[in-house]
Amino acid sequence: MPLRFVIPLIFSLTGMSMTVIDVRTEAELKTGHLEGALHIEWQDILKIPSDIQKDEEIFLYCRSGNRSGKATQILLEAGYINAKNAGSIFDASELLGIKIID
Repeated sequence: MPLRFVIPLIFSLTGMSMTVIDVRTEAELKTGHLEGALHIEWQDILKIPSDIQKDEEIFLYCRSGNRSGKATQILLEAGYINAKNAGSIFDASELLGIKIID
């Protein structure tokens, strides 16, 4: 089974929740984003909403995976133990099974 089906299936079957964060710029966001994703530019990632628990699954993406990698590292160092770099917007869409919308 392709990975793009496995992750959504796991979250669906277990009732686990995940947060998806787009760390690109406002201008990049206007070109499309993953449905349901929060928007926090990577350098502001510690402004993550307080209702997101430190043990919650968090997937971050950007244009290429570079900024989301930096933001993921910042969150891990801040104690968000399940922060993961989902790579580019296209990688994240495929990995998480979430469509890109305008």
